[in-house]
Amino acid sequence: MPKNLSKSPAGKGPRTPAGKPARVAANRPKGTIKRTVKAPREATPNHSQERIVRALETIAAHLSAQGRPALEPESFERADAYVWHPDGRLAPVPRVSRVELFLLKGIDRMRDILMENTERFAAGLPANNALLWGARGMGKSSLVKAAHASINADRKLADRLKLIEIHREDIETLPMLMEKLRDASFRFIVFIDDLSFDGNDASYKSLKAVLEGGIEGRPENVILYATSNRRHLLARDMIENERSTAINPGEAVEEKVSLSDRFGLWLGFHRCSQDEYLAMVRGYCGHFGVKADDEALEREALEWSTTRGSRSGRVAWQFVQELAGRLGVKLTAK
Repeated sequence: MPKNLSKSPAGKGPRTPAGKPARVAANRPKGTIKRTVKAPREATPNHSQERIVRALETIAAHLSAQGRPALEPESFERADAYVWHPDGRLAPVPRVSRVELFLLKGIDRMRDILMENTERFAAGLPANNALLWGARGMGKSSLVKAAHASINADRKLADRLKLIEIHREDIETLPMLMEKLRDASFRFIVFIDDLSFDGNDASYKSLKAVLEGGIEGRPENVILYATSNRRHLLARDMIENERSTAINPGEAVEEKVSLSDRFGLWLGFHRCSQDEYLAMVRGYCGHFGVKADDEALEREALEWSTTRGSRSGRVAWQFVQELAGRLGVKLTAK
C-alpha cells in the first residue's frame, strides 16, 4: 500500500512524509541567500608579539618626548656641591660629608697625582678624567671630596669648583647633565661613586659617549672622577662568561673593557700595611681629641681589624668611633 501522506493546508500541496523532519530550506524566506560566516583568523604568536613591540615602542617614544624636562639655566651660587636627579634637578648639598685631606694616610702618591690634576683643571688648563679603583675602604671617595674642598679653600666665590654627584643608576641621563653644564660659567667635577656594570647593562654607552666618543664630547668646563672596586668596571667572572659564550670572544669584552681606557688617570688603591693602619687610627684620635694609652690603643686597634678581617681607612675610622663612644668623646675637630 502507498505510504500515507499527511494532509497539507488547502492549496499548499502535499506535506513531507509523516515522521520525517521538514527541510530547513523550506522554512527560509524566499529571496534569502545563504552566506557562510568565516571565523576570524587567529593571529600567530609571532605576529602578536610584533604588534605588542611596536605599540610599546610608540608609547615609549611619546613618553620620552613629553617627559623630558626643560633644561632651565641653573644658579650655581647657592652651594659648592650638588646631587643630580634624573628628572633634571640639581639638589644643593649645604654640607658635604668628608674628611680632611691630611687625615688620609697611606695614599700619598695617589693624593698628589689627583690634587695636581684637579689644580690644573681649576686653573683652566688641560686635565684628565680619573678612575680611582682598588681595595674597598681605602679612601677613594674621601680623596675626591677632600681634593674638591682643598682646591676651594682659598678661592673666591666666583672661581670655586662645583662638585656634582650622579648616582650610578642615573648614568643614562648623563648627556642631559652635560647639556645643563656646558654653558655655565663655573667649572665642575662630576663624581660617580662605586661605578661598575653587570653583563647585561648597556648604560655604560652613555658614559663612553660623554668621556670621548660623542660628537659634542665632554664640555671643557667639566671633568669626570669615578671610583670603583674593579679596574675594568666589570667583574672577572662576567668577563670570562662573555668570552666563553660569544662568537668572537675578543670583541665581546672589548666594548665594555674599553670604557676604563677612556679615563686618562688610573689611580690604584691597595690594602694598607699594619703601620699605615695604626697611623690612620692615631691620626683620627689626635684630630678629634680622643686620648688613650698608646699601647692599649694599638692593641685594641689591631684586635678590631682582626675581627673585621681587613685593614683600611674605613676600618680605622669605625674603630675610632667605637673608642670615642666608650670614652664619651664627641667627634668634633679640635
